Amino acid sequence: MARHQKRVSAPTSWPIPKKTNKWVVGANAGSHSMETGIPLLLVVRDMLKIANNAREARKIIHDGGILVDGVVRRDYKYITGLFDIISIPALNVYYRVLQDASNRLKLQKEEQSALKLCRINNKTIVKNGAVQLNLHDGTNILASNDCRAFDTVMLSTPDKKIAKHIPRKAGNLAMIVGGKHSGEIGTIKHVRKVLGSGKNMVGISNDKEFETIADYVFVIGESTPEIKVIK
Repeated sequence: MARHQKRVSAPTSWPIPKKTNKWVVGANAGSHSMETGIPLLLVVRDMLKIANNAREARKIIHDGGILVDGVVRRDYKYITGLFDIISIPALNVYYRVLQDASNRLKLQKEEQSALKLCRINNKTIVKNGAVQLNLHDGTNILASNDCRAFDTVMLSTPDKKIAKHIPRKAGNLAMIVGGKHSGEIGTIKHVRKVLGSGKNMVGISNDKEFETIADYVFVIGESTPEIKVIK
């Protein structure tokens, strides 16, 4: 990633004004892309508003005041993103990073016991035939072969133990995390496999029915969502 970032060319998912200054803090390479993640300094200053300027935000972060998924992060350019749990022990508050209908990252207040939702992007076989799950946030964990790609696992933090497995199947609930239906929640109706180089499609039903590509579908529960959702 570039060392510098102009505001006008910053990802539209970053909830920051575009024309107040020329430059904005860039993000170091990490577990999220620029579109689904945001530098920690912007979370502290622009989203949480617990700092008045970049200097104060850097001080809070450097002093270990911000935890991401239960781990202290002292790098103000650390990129946190979709479905991460951000906590501030000094204030005893917890937030989950979500996406709204405008594809912009938002913070949803959570309980201290909140589990992290991770989508399985793919699986690999590692040493001694063990199954490794490769999750959407770059985490790799060992698990049983019952989990499949595009299923969701709920992890405790910071030890990253699987507390629950939610398969991607008809009848379960999913959140759309990209495209024109971003932020919507609906019931999975079907998964349509596309031959060739095209992307598989998933049918979703809420107050209407539509199809979106499988990469945009994130399972969040069975009959009810496992997370609080942005109104």
